[in-house]
Amino acid sequence: MTRLVLVSIVIVPATIWYASKIAWSVYRRSAEIGCRCEEAARAWASLVLRVAGVRVIMENEGVIDSSSPQVLVTNHVSWIDVLVLAAFVPGRYVFVAKKEVERIPVFGAAVRACGHIYIDRGDRVRALASLDVARKRLEEAAPTVIIFPEGTRSNTGELGSFKKGAFVLAIQTGVSVVPAAIFGSRQVMKRGSFLINSGIVRVHFGEPIQVGGYSMENRVRLTHRARQAVSELQKRYETS
Repeated sequence: MTRLVLVSIVIVPATIWYASKIAWSVYRRSAEIGCRCEEAARAWASLVLRVAGVRVIMENEGVIDSSSPQVLVTNHVSWIDVLVLAAFVPGRYVFVAKKEVERIPVFGAAVRACGHIYIDRGDRVRALASLDVARKRLEEAAPTVIIFPEGTRSNTGELGSFKKGAFVLAIQTGVSVVPAAIFGSRQVMKRGSFLINSGIVRVHFGEPIQVGGYSMENRVRLTHRARQAVSELQKRYETS
């Protein structure tokens, strides 16, 4: 209870403060809005994790090349996954999130204002338009585009099937796909709960997958290869 009160006392004002910074940058139409939003999001996420007593361990994060665009794909079991990646992924990044996130008051608008991308998987035309926006971001700003290819959080922690969008994006732009696996987040923040428990979250990055030998005709092969890479990272941790 004491930790819950402490977290609430710190997080609520911090959220208002960082949201205000983002809103001010948007209002002023600052040319540096992307960098300002990213700095605010990284600082906010780091603060939330620290106050909640969440320790994050990154392994092999050197595969993230902050000077070159990449597509990062990882499993997704908890909302805390987003905070962990926002706080600790090196360099510039852009999230591709499901459309439902946009409905969250304040947060949804802030996410869009920061240049992150919503995808409506129920509407193929809009989904393709969102991927086109992501493609342009990769070509113009060279960020890491972060996608949860399962499309939603896993109820059981088991790795679900992967949607093809992330891999279509990688093939179209010729950028590498970096597989990753997140562990411990389900225990830190359970599905359906807003309570953040103290604990350890580990993020294991795999070696980048080059897309030179893939095309739109065999994109399913790339999808399966990336899923296998994430699955192998999970098994490696579970047996270590």
